[in-house]
Amino acid sequence: MNDDDDKENKGQGNSPQPPFDFRKNRFALILFLVVIGLLAAIIFSNDFNTGRSIPYSTFLEYLAKGEIDSVEILDQSEITGTLAGRSGSQVTFVTKIPYVDLDLLKTLKEKNVRISGGARALSPLMVILQFLPWTIGFIFIYMMYRQVQGGSGKAFGFGKSRAKKYNDKGKKLTFADVAGQIEAKNELQEVVEFLKSPDKFAAIGAKIPKGVLLVGMPGTGKTLMAKAVAGEAGVNFFHMSGSDFVEMFVGVGASRVRDLFEQGRQNSPCILFIDEIDAVGRTRGAGYGGGHDEREQTLNQLLVEMDGFDTKDAVIVIAATNRADVLDPALLRPGRFDRQVVVDMPDVKEREAILKIHAQKTKLDATVDLNRVAKATPGSSGADLANMVNEAALFAARRGKSEVGMQDFEEARDKLLMGLARRSKVIMPKEKLATAYHEAGHALLHYHLKDSDPLHKVSVVPRGRTLGVAFSLPDEDKYSRGKNWLLDRIKICYGGFAAEELVFGETTTGVQNDLEQATTLARRMVTEWGMSEKIGPMALGSEGEPIFLGKEIATHKDYSEDTARTIDGEIRRILAEGLDAVRAILKTHRDQLDKLANELVSKETLDDDEVRKLLGFPPRVAVTAE
Repeated sequence: MNDDDDKENKGQGNSPQPPFDFRKNRFALILFLVVIGLLAAIIFSNDFNTGRSIPYSTFLEYLAKGEIDSVEILDQSEITGTLAGRSGSQVTFVTKIPYVDLDLLKTLKEKNVRISGGARALSPLMVILQFLPWTIGFIFIYMMYRQVQGGSGKAFGFGKSRAKKYNDKGKKLTFADVAGQIEAKNELQEVVEFLKSPDKFAAIGAKIPKGVLLVGMPGTGKTLMAKAVAGEAGVNFFHMSGSDFVEMFVGVGASRVRDLFEQGRQNSPCILFIDEIDAVGRTRGAGYGGGHDEREQTLNQLLVEMDGFDTKDAVIVIAATNRADVLDPALLRPGRFDRQVVVDMPDVKEREAILKIHAQKTKLDATVDLNRVAKATPGSSGADLANMVNEAALFAARRGKSEVGMQDFEEARDKLLMGLARRSKVIMPKEKLATAYHEAGHALLHYHLKDSDPLHKVSVVPRGRTLGVAFSLPDEDKYSRGKNWLLDRIKICYGGFAAEELVFGETTTGVQNDLEQATTLARRMVTEWGMSEKIGPMALGSEGEPIFLGKEIATHKDYSEDTARTIDGEIRRILAEGLDAVRAILKTHRDQLDKLANELVSKETLDDDEVRKLLGFPPRVAVTAE
């Protein structure tokens, strides 16, 4: 099971009318063609003057010779007229008057020239400039009017819901497509039964929950579970993200909430699924800088709509989030989201079932053991496993193989858990030897500490931002850890530090992450988990978590200075005892450390079986979960 949608049914938006189409608006098309025709007629019309242009001085010469027959003076700045040609024909001319000629009329009268006057004709460009804005404005108003009539999805439809409606044309998802999650399926089965036969519940006086909140880590399949409920019930399914409600315009979010629930009533029975509801459902009036008016208005409208829902509407609201702790209490009260369903990380059996689902369309060879892959991926979500299957197929395709093998799965898992191997990175022999001793120090401790997880693989091949890695995997899924495991984990963190110090007499910057992990574990043992005898079973230092940031940014000090000094002393004691124990182990088994480091320089990567064979340890017997 993964959070990525499997093949979704081809959904259509809920807009009742298609976008603007000229084919369905013949009037606008005809109007547009008429305007274009008028403009073309004006531009290419031959009605305006096409006479021969002559200089004013030439005009005066013709006038003095008596060759001008008639003139028309336009706006006292231009003269058009006719003159007698050599063959007796009339020639039209035009000339500009460059200055005020007071003797012009007198001369024209003396030469018996017919005189007339008028205004200059409007140019085609001016006609275009005057009529074009009015034409564009009329077309724009007409189109806006048609779109407003069209409703949602068009102009002024930004207050409409953007929910996507999925129909039943494709393959419907059912609970059979969701591996594991038995408890979550049982909780949701009541919702399916109500949508199929609501009269059965109404007859006995029972009320189905109005809202179901799916809570789980990212990638666990909350969206897939909601779609499976719709597929099982055979009803309409509307999907919308919480962030789709809020826009820059005030009141749009509340309007979209109203429209979404109205769509639900019109299409009942149906399921309204709101993904990532924490985008609009966070606690009101919290966070730095005050509240967010638009978001809070959207939340208020959502509260009103859910409270006003009647069970006879046969509309169920399902929401998903991975931050249920930040949701407003009013959203979680009975009558709204009555039920919280936890979609948890899959265990080993569920991981194997998820791998089988995602590997159905992948060609696997005989070496692939999905049970072994499932055991080697503790803490992985359904999305992680789907990605791993795809990465394994990509590795096989790069090698030109026709089937995916176990080696491809191993490399895909290592890439996802430890990062991509950067084999092209050039590392000097001295630095590579120092990295080998560092990783050998980590790896060797797994065989000499009683409560540590077994080593899976140790490598000096750079991966991600690290130069090497020693990776361990538990034999079975663990949901809590004891004090001895934590102490051994701190010791393993110090393995690289102690190995560098023992061999080279100094440490490198590569120990930074190890020291951070060790210090964090020791501090939490003292202040959170009550694993210090001096401090006792007390929780010290509450974590500050701003509601809008959604993560811890500070720890409030709620204890005295004396207690703070005691805490620091206990942390130092735990770390010092762990480091001393590691120094003693590595010093006692220096020969094994040297042998393992030199083998790493030679082979670069060793798994658990190879390390055991190299150092003479007996084969590991895996612990199988009952």
